[in-house]
Amino acid sequence: MTEEYRYDVIKKLVDTDGNKKNAAKKLGCTTRHINRMVKGYKSLGKAFFIHGNRGRKPVSTLPPETRKSIQDLYLTKYAEANHTHYAELLQKHEEINASPSTVRNILMDSGRLSPKARRTTKARARKALEAKRQAATSKRELDRITTELLLLDDPHPRRPRCANFGEMIQMDASVHLWFGDTKTQLHAAVDDSTGCIVGAYFDYQETLKGYYNVFRQILQNHGIPYMFYTDRRTVFEYKLKGSPSIEEDTFTQFGYACKQLGVEIVTTSIPQAKGRVERLFQTLQSRLPLELRLAGATTIEQANAFLDSYIQEYNARFALPVNHTKSVFETQPGNETINLTLAVLANRKVDSGHSIRFDNSFYTPVTSNGFPAYYRKGTDALVIKAFDGSLFASINETVYALDLIPTHERASRNFAAQHAAPAPKPKKRHVPSMSHPWKRNSFVQYVNTQPHRQDQLLDSVAHV
Repeated sequence: MTEEYRYDVIKKLVDTDGNKKNAAKKLGCTTRHINRMVKGYKSLGKAFFIHGNRGRKPVSTLPPETRKSIQDLYLTKYAEANHTHYAELLQKHEEINASPSTVRNILMDSGRLSPKARRTTKARARKALEAKRQAATSKRELDRITTELLLLDDPHPRRPRCANFGEMIQMDASVHLWFGDTKTQLHAAVDDSTGCIVGAYFDYQETLKGYYNVFRQILQNHGIPYMFYTDRRTVFEYKLKGSPSIEEDTFTQFGYACKQLGVEIVTTSIPQAKGRVERLFQTLQSRLPLELRLAGATTIEQANAFLDSYIQEYNARFALPVNHTKSVFETQPGNETINLTLAVLANRKVDSGHSIRFDNSFYTPVTSNGFPAYYRKGTDALVIKAFDGSLFASINETVYALDLIPTHERASRNFAAQHAAPAPKPKKRHVPSMSHPWKRNSFVQYVNTQPHRQDQLLDSVAHV
């Protein structure tokens, strides 16, 4: 009920000498209060009906400087936070005490919506901006409001599908309760041109093993693609680990394997940029868990085995027909090439016992004839863990197999010698020939060119 309405009712009551009980019903008050307002009207006129706090700022009002700081800090430092989280961060790091609703109102007034804003909130903000645009008096203000309206829609330009099969493979991983009672990660790759799933693999975490298995499926079933378009998250995860171990750097290992096969790898942190694989996961999260349950898959091995038949069924149902005349997949490499290319490489040094330590075990370099190779302590070595788990070492531009050194001898040299089996003779080993991917200098040079590795090196130097 407005002040103007109360004034009109009392004015009419006094001018016409009307019924006070009817006036009380209209205003929802007692007759006694009507008498009080009549007396005030006669003494002060219309000014009596103006609320005493009009024009006064509440005691809890934030100073203009604080409001400006809240707006500026959100733009420059906390842009990823939602409004409630931002209020908590202000209190924790900036010593600014403001309720979430106050922070939200300040940001909404400046056109800054929460990343988690719903459609109704966006609709209200759009309506308010449209009203401001209609009332704009200058071209600069009109341009600013128009820009805010465009940002409000979070636009991402639509692009056509790639022209060729294999020209762009979008790859990502999605965590979900796919089967059983434990969430797992589904690594998947989809062709941008046809929407065809070209590889999929379950693992407990988003790992290099998962991406390598997807890559192997692509190489065996289709060939070498032109480009991978994937998430940049693996780089961020590596930086958070802060580990100097190169074998844990998923992005560098996967990128080096792509480099050897001539596959370009492009990363992005914007989900909409790789919308094909994001929509794929939406479809699979709706369909695949039920299919796995009906198939009786309760373990990760059973789920991966089921994926082989399900991918064919999915592609027949949803993918566009593959036009092989427009395929840009290169010739499928052999199984040995795939096994040796999808490898984990790690820098090591030969210790004083002429052995190499890897994965908390010690290994002896062995030649193709089965004889151990001895190198001086401190000699650089590049350990290669092939896709099938085989271990090799590249030392001084020569490749050796690695034999595990057991913690105990198979038989005592001093007891029960008559029953001891004779020492085994050296067996010839299949040792791959020396090739460019396994030259240590080439791998080290590639590692040093990775931007996230350079940033980590600068950070470590800065803290010395």
